[in-house]
Amino acid sequence: MNREAAFWNKLADKYSRRPVADEATYQKKLEVTRQYFQPDMEVLEIGCGTGSTAIAHAPCVGHIRATDLSTRMIEIAKDKAIVAGIENVTFEASSIDALDVPDASVDVVMAHSVLHLLEDKEQVIADVHKMLKPGGVFVSSTACIGDMMLPLRLIIPVGRLLRLFPLVKVFSVADLKTSLETGGFDIDYEWQPKKSAAAFIICRKP
Repeated sequence: MNREAAFWNKLADKYSRRPVADEATYQKKLEVTRQYFQPDMEVLEIGCGTGSTAIAHAPCVGHIRATDLSTRMIEIAKDKAIVAGIENVTFEASSIDALDVPDASVDVVMAHSVLHLLEDKEQVIADVHKMLKPGGVFVSSTACIGDMMLPLRLIIPVGRLLRLFPLVKVFSVADLKTSLETGGFDIDYEWQPKKSAAAFIICRKP
């Protein structure tokens, strides 16, 4: 088990009990995302955590393949799906770079609170572009720490060194948009309720 998986496995149970920090913002993101769904769509979620978003969207699509690096997160997600009576979500413990997804086979890819935790977000963006069908949609919500307060940007490397934080990359919203556009996407929707909040961006593969 690598360091990142171990970190999220340890945090999983506490994370699953934590309420959503901003319920209104979360509900708006769900609502906006659903405007892009069709009942027969095949959806991939990377970094699904304990499955709440996949379970919430399941009635709107054909099937969701929801993946996460943490085996414990996936265990919790499977239990939540059983309780909710959701049968069209497949939960799978996998790192992003280990996913086997045929080119142009997926209608929507979701990546919430993921891109800033990657060593190479550009490679993952390129991989997502390959996975999507023409006209497919990439939905992301990303903490762009480069736009946040300086003390936070200084604390992150120290916390990483002390093994208190997972890998966290620092970049701005402008940097993220450049990465997405360079990766071949057209930005269709963007929203950030406040400067310190995650950037919610929906892109389309031409």
